[in-house]
Amino acid sequence: MVSVRRAEDIPKLKEQLAGMDGSMPEILAGDEGIVEVARYSNTEACVTGIVGCAGLKPTVAAIEAKKDICLANKETLIAGGPYVLPLAEKNGVKILPADSEHSAIFQCIQGLPEGGMRRIILTASGGAFRDWEADQLKNVTVADALKHPNWSMGPKITTDSATLMNKGLEVIEAHYLFGADYDDIEIVIHPQSIIHSMVETADSSVLAQLGWPDMKLPIIYTMSWPERVYCSEQTWPRLDFVKMGDLTFRKPDHAKYPAMALAYAAGRSGGTMTGVLSAANEQAVELFLNEKIGYLDIMKEVEAACEAHRAEFVEAPSYEEIIHFDAWARQYVADRVKAYA
Repeated sequence: MVSVRRAEDIPKLKEQLAGMDGSMPEILAGDEGIVEVARYSNTEACVTGIVGCAGLKPTVAAIEAKKDICLANKETLIAGGPYVLPLAEKNGVKILPADSEHSAIFQCIQGLPEGGMRRIILTASGGAFRDWEADQLKNVTVADALKHPNWSMGPKITTDSATLMNKGLEVIEAHYLFGADYDDIEIVIHPQSIIHSMVETADSSVLAQLGWPDMKLPIIYTMSWPERVYCSEQTWPRLDFVKMGDLTFRKPDHAKYPAMALAYAAGRSGGTMTGVLSAANEQAVELFLNEKIGYLDIMKEVEAACEAHRAEFVEAPSYEEIIHFDAWARQYVADRVKAYA
């Protein structure tokens, strides 16, 4: 079964698949099609990797169909955590992280007893501007923001890496995935992106997961857990410690990365605030990529949306309220930018 975004693309796909070995798959379209694929009966797990709150609906459908979730969509927990986690528990569903950092944490806690984890250390590359001074950021262009030093990702996530909002969102996700208090989740800049995250145990030992900066390993692990899939050196080069060289760490600069403070504040508020943070950021990043606002305006718009949302904040939102405030945040940012354009 395959779903495409637009129904008018179905004939085109059928034409491309004509003559293939085996029978033609069932082809669906739109939101309804995505939901049907997510809960397809003959599957054990659903890999959810649609960017934004658009990934929430099919993920909820998969959970209700009792499919384990291989999670590569941040908004499932950032926006939907208060609703999704109880739903997963009710349906006996495991949520397994496919994100690089959360996969690293998940690998590090295997075998730890309950209460054995004391602190999470999330590593960040520092993005495109890790070597820039804060006062240089007023001159940033879209092309500058998309020059990620280590990872190959799409424009939205690459921009989030530049602002460090990706790491702020990962803090919130780590809180929901692993039950860690926000005071026990730390961000550290690690320019080489070899250590993907670390866990400090109750007895002060620190466990780290290392690997080349490539998403194949966390995706393989989340789909094969609790097993380990053998990978040959032809498909997966071994980590060469001599070639790798030095591993270094820096404290993140809050003046350069205001996204961190915004994310921690939204996380501590909980409820609908984290979804508003994420949706406002997604809209602001899109406006930046389309050159409607400047780079420094991204966090100004996100902060304004979070501040405005306090009047309607919901601590324990329903699914409908999560979707409503996601749309509200996007519209709020769009309207603000239109007003001063």
